Amino acid sequence: MTTAGQRIAYFNGRFVPESEVLVPFRDRGFKYGDAVFDTTRTFGHRVFKLAEHVDRLYRSLHYLRIDPGIAPAELVAITEEVLRQNLVLLGPDEDYWVSQRISRGLDAAAREVWPQTGATVIVECLPLPLRDRASLYRDGIRVVTPAVRRTAPEAMSPRAKTHNYLNVVLGDLEAKSRDPQAWAILLDTNGHLAEGIGSNIFLVRDGVIRTPREEFVLAGISRATVMDLATEAGFSVVEQDLDLFDAYGADEAFLTSTSLCICPVQSVNGIAPRSGAIPGPVTRQLTDAYRRFVDYDFVAQYLKHLDG
Repeated sequence: MTTAGQRIAYFNGRFVPESEVLVPFRDRGFKYGDAVFDTTRTFGHRVFKLAEHVDRLYRSLHYLRIDPGIAPAELVAITEEVLRQNLVLLGPDEDYWVSQRISRGLDAAAREVWPQTGATVIVECLPLPLRDRASLYRDGIRVVTPAVRRTAPEAMSPRAKTHNYLNVVLGDLEAKSRDPQAWAILLDTNGHLAEGIGSNIFLVRDGVIRTPREEFVLAGISRATVMDLATEAGFSVVEQDLDLFDAYGADEAFLTSTSLCICPVQSVNGIAPRSGAIPGPVTRQLTDAYRRFVDYDFVAQYLKHLDG
């Protein structure tokens, strides 16, 4: 149960108040970013595609050769229990991010001080930033492409969701130095659109929906959901290399992410989509399909938090 209004997290075999989740500073996740994580969200307090997120987590663990010491089915059950214990703290119109975080743990020398063996495993919840992001559905997202390029697949695969986010963090810092409200979408080392912090980009032109190839991005669960919904609606969906010429000439653009699901883009480097509509007709149709799919109006959930 929650303690004095504090959220509960799972930490190495125990359900404890968040303030008791104390990771040793010699943990490899802290020292090196040697850890993976995954995050889903709830809709009306119902967790979304948890099995798919846990499956992606274990593919990232396998890529980094981290043994979590726990089976996927058990981690699903633990995640559901963490959510259950924390739902009492949510208002009826609020929802959570729900995350699993697993590091390689401690090197042998550090165990002389901290008697921990194996991986560090944490499962936690955090309320979605509904007020902070509400205006994005009204105004659209201003995308900036920074000079920082996305890490190339030959250096480290972007398809693994690791704690080492410095590449996209630096890109986001650069974008926000130009526009504090901007969202960064990094280019890859060939000058093609890649991704941002937890977000994938889509362009629409002549009714065809295009998005960067999976080799160069983390294939988001929300990304896959939109691609499936678009195909079901009869749209052609193409994964291909896209450059700034494509972005500037698009009829519409939108981002997908765990928290936002699907959200229109207002501009890319100050250049608005050719349709001039926020959202454009294809984005609106896919947003409506997404709302029906999850049986929850997440757009209204955000918009009700607008000031004034």
